[in-house]
Amino acid sequence: MTGTDVRNDAEDTGPSGYAAARLRLLTEEARSGPPRRTALAELTDDWLTGLFAAATEGVAGGVSLVAVGGYGRGELSPRSDLDLLLLHDGADSGTVAAVADRLWYPVWDLGLALDHSVRTSAEARKTAGDDLKVQLGLLDARHIAGDLGLTSGLRTAILADWRNQAPKRLPELQELCVERAERQGELQYLLEPDLKEARGGLRDATALRAVAASWLADAPREGLADARRSLLDVRDALHLATGRATDRLALQEQDQVAAELDLLDADTLLRQVYESARVISYASDVTWREVGRVLRSRAVRPRLRAMLGGGKPVAERSPLAEGVVEQDGEVVLARAARPERDPVLPLRAAAAAAQAGLPLSLHAVRHLAATTRPLPTPWPAEAREQLVTLLGSGRPTVDVWEALEAEGLISRLLPDWERVRCRPQRNAVHIWTVDRHLIETAVRASEFTRRVHRPDLLLVAALLHDIGKGWPGDHSVAGEIIAKDVAARIGFDHADAAVLSTLVRHHLLLIETATRRDLDDPATVRLVADAVGGQGTLELLHALTEADALATGPAAWSSWRGSLVADLVKRVSAVLAGDTADEPEPGAPTAEQERLAIEAFRTRGPVLALRAQTEPAAGDEEPSGAPEPLGVELLIAVPDQPGVLPAVSGVLAMHRLTVRTAELRSLRLPDDVDDDGTVLLLNWRVAAEYGSLPQAARLRADLVRALDGSLDIAGRLAERDAAYPRRRGWVAPPPRVTVASAASRHATVIEVRTQDAPGLLFRIGRALEEAAVRVRSAHVSTLGSNAVDAFYVTGADHAPLPAAEAAAVAGRLEEALRA
Repeated sequence: MTGTDVRNDAEDTGPSGYAAARLRLLTEEARSGPPRRTALAELTDDWLTGLFAAATEGVAGGVSLVAVGGYGRGELSPRSDLDLLLLHDGADSGTVAAVADRLWYPVWDLGLALDHSVRTSAEARKTAGDDLKVQLGLLDARHIAGDLGLTSGLRTAILADWRNQAPKRLPELQELCVERAERQGELQYLLEPDLKEARGGLRDATALRAVAASWLADAPREGLADARRSLLDVRDALHLATGRATDRLALQEQDQVAAELDLLDADTLLRQVYESARVISYASDVTWREVGRVLRSRAVRPRLRAMLGGGKPVAERSPLAEGVVEQDGEVVLARAARPERDPVLPLRAAAAAAQAGLPLSLHAVRHLAATTRPLPTPWPAEAREQLVTLLGSGRPTVDVWEALEAEGLISRLLPDWERVRCRPQRNAVHIWTVDRHLIETAVRASEFTRRVHRPDLLLVAALLHDIGKGWPGDHSVAGEIIAKDVAARIGFDHADAAVLSTLVRHHLLLIETATRRDLDDPATVRLVADAVGGQGTLELLHALTEADALATGPAAWSSWRGSLVADLVKRVSAVLAGDTADEPEPGAPTAEQERLAIEAFRTRGPVLALRAQTEPAAGDEEPSGAPEPLGVELLIAVPDQPGVLPAVSGVLAMHRLTVRTAELRSLRLPDDVDDDGTVLLLNWRVAAEYGSLPQAARLRADLVRALDGSLDIAGRLAERDAAYPRRRGWVAPPPRVTVASAASRHATVIEVRTQDAPGLLFRIGRALEEAAVRVRSAHVSTLGSNAVDAFYVTGADHAPLPAAEAAAVAGRLEEALRA
């Protein structure tokens, strides 16, 4: 059926015919994208034209029906609102109201969303002057039916008003865009983005059209129309998949939307969305920069212009580097620059811009992309140094890198970058795409260049540490190979390339070991020392670990984790320095820990202490008066006995305390107290689920009852769970429990990775107790919604479990967590 046939059906059968024709159009597999949006707008135009003719029968002229906003642009998605203006020349109000009723009610009767208004031209112009959003909608005004002259006059007046008021209204529009971006985030990084409201979305594309209509500045047009079309196509598919007028691309709907668009999977869909958003965001940055430049130049008083020579003032050019100058707040190429003869110029210009904290001129980047020769392999030393300079420039690196990437220069310099560009990370801990995370890590690493002997290796390792995520399998293994190849290509020697590949291969080693392993076990420290190989590499790995975590998201790093990593680094450093004559003894207890242990031994019961913890707010270079809360440290000492872990964790769960980190260890008492006595010491960091901490005496009383069996923790938790119905939401991956082979000589290490939930640690502890194993030590951490725990267990003989028994325990624990 052609578009003409669809429209004829609507005209023949009235509103019901329009509804049927509309449904056929939306379910036509052969038509999608811009053709379908145009056909839907035309179909709706024809139907409304018929309604208007019937509504104005017998009414003299001076009335017209006008489409505004998205409908005015002829872009109707399946569930789009109809934005309509009934324009009149001041005719009798009763007559106009009757016409409006005869127009609006049939639309409502079909269940279509309608945004409507009734105004004269003067009223429309006044409302537009008072409300920027109304003015933006009227910029796309399009005549549907009635008095064409009335509509044309309004369009002409609205455009003239907009252009005359542009110096005032454009800063207002920019402020709206900034406020919206702060509320909604950046489309190119969000896992559940709002296609319309987020930065780089359809609202920003509309704002760019408004800027162009002002004749004050224009957006870079290359790729912009395609990016906007792509987002509209995704929104169409989202409307069809959900049956709702929604712009938020929720996780549970992404596979269906991808299928609607014939894309491979949800990741492919997100990558397409991110690429489009990146084009619009970059165009917005360039456009608003140009608007600011034009407005600043217009602000120069006529007398000052005369003093400068009577004509347009010549912009001052300040040299920044060879072939690179600053002009009017941007970095541009010098007049004598010859990109076709200077392959290092793109990196030199980028490094100069980042060091100066200035944007790269759009014209300069495009000229470099069009004329610069490829760098030879290996790169000359200057090219490598300029790359390191760019990476070490801190926060300005981000904007400069994005400018290079927008014109394809990054993928030409580093071909492996293409696989991670705009690649989503479906992990609640990560807040960036893979490529942006790599740049963020370099930005963070730039803060640590004074801590290492080879800052160049640190910065390049930061750029490459996740480069393997574009390949199948373990990204650290794949990244090791890529890093070695990239290092050779950009001119590092064999020894430096080996260090870089080691850093990439083991960039997770320190944080995983520090938070999941028993650092008092010599085997743990020896494994890390063997993997790292040298003090210099360890130093770099320590800085890279912190930069990586800080660039991941707020859940990935804290002073607590930092102290654990620092402790591990200290121990590994001692081993690498040859201080291995004696195996390290467990760390000496603090005075408070020893006091609690002695008290627990003497009272034959649990003793605990609660202490609030704080750390400086993120980003503060010096401790400030407003510390960031870390939670509460809970120290518990209990005479060594079975069932301690499930008892303590169960009591905490009953009191709605969320465990952030936890450590369990066995502490020998001083000889003058008891030469054979041992006490279990538990060091927890907890946070109250609803902000109110229980009293320590209440916790202790419940813990005593839990240990003697008079408190039914499992029953209490089950009753509470039953009282709260389960909420629908994202389905987490199944839990995984594994045995870490060769992780310790003194115990079997069981690793648990699962979705965090109230009472999780109680369930784990109870399952281990039922398996008749003793927990020698435990290392518990929570990253976002994921629990990552390691338990060092032994049998009744205090020896590691046989391999078969260890596998069986892990299997039973996994089954318990799946239940």
